[in-house]
Amino acid sequence: MAIAGALLILSLTALAAYVVLGGPRLSADAQRVIKEVVAEDTTSVLRGSTGYARSGPIQLWYEDVRPIESPAGGTVLLLMSMGGDALMWPRAFIDSLLEGGFRVIRFDQRGTGLSDWMESWTRKNAYNLSDLADDALAILDHLGIERAHVCGVSFGGMVAQELAIQHPGRVASLALLSTSPDVTDGSLPTMSAGSLLRTVWQSLPLLRYRIAGGEENLVKERVAKVTLVQPDAPLEDVRDLAQHVIYDLRNRRGLHASAAIQHQAAAAVSRRRSELLASVRVPTLVIHGELDPLLPIEHGRRLVQLIPSAKPLFLPDVGHVLLYPPMLTVMKAVVDHFRTAVT
Repeated sequence: MAIAGALLILSLTALAAYVVLGGPRLSADAQRVIKEVVAEDTTSVLRGSTGYARSGPIQLWYEDVRPIESPAGGTVLLLMSMGGDALMWPRAFIDSLLEGGFRVIRFDQRGTGLSDWMESWTRKNAYNLSDLADDALAILDHLGIERAHVCGVSFGGMVAQELAIQHPGRVASLALLSTSPDVTDGSLPTMSAGSLLRTVWQSLPLLRYRIAGGEENLVKERVAKVTLVQPDAPLEDVRDLAQHVIYDLRNRRGLHASAAIQHQAAAAVSRRRSELLASVRVPTLVIHGELDPLLPIEHGRRLVQLIPSAKPLFLPDVGHVLLYPPMLTVMKAVVDHFRTAVT
């Protein structure tokens, strides 16, 4: 018993040391940038006009960003991943679309940001992807947009598929990033136990920032999360992310932890899409990392097989991350794809 007790104490001590000392280390330059952002007056990260639309009883916050010149390529509607709000779209991503001549709409999906949080939600009355597609349609209706290019990442890509299936006349083209045709399809691989354990183990040291608390540590936590999947992120990306986190903390409501649980349930209770995707006829670009541990590359390959007009852009040595390491290549492909689609 004494030996077992000693081993337990030793293990707990080692775990505590790993949480305090392990994990991704932020460079001195990254820490300097974070300190600068925290010390500054809050920098607005909004780029355009904002407002609210209604989807039935639900109020949805949106931002409408327009290029300097009149939009030449139409409108792009952005759909963020599970639990994420509109502010999580990186500045570089939006800049590329604006420079390409597109009007950009991003919005907080229900349960996130400044949109209504679903306080009465339970698993028994969970909403589904079709409901979220109706939310996206409500944004287009409110803004008087007849057709839009739709870009969705991960969970947002699933909502984008539903929007194209349910309302094909409202979608000019699709860009589906790191997403799946159906997470309930047993023939598609899921995250391996090894990858899951590795992700949990790598994330444990990030708890030190949460435990320490305060704005600066909350920013460091978010930057460190990015570092796990994108080491040596450019300093401009670190500053952009830091400004987003600070703006969210000071001017909005921060991240809503329950939103990720609700979105996960929405994907699980939704109808099967595999056969329905054959009806999607709009030009579709499927972008997927070949080393994606969360939604393995087979999900991207299946999308290309199921959607008649789909073309792939598969990225070697890339995991489940929005700012893909070959970012210039990816954004050029997205902009070119939207430009060639008929609006």
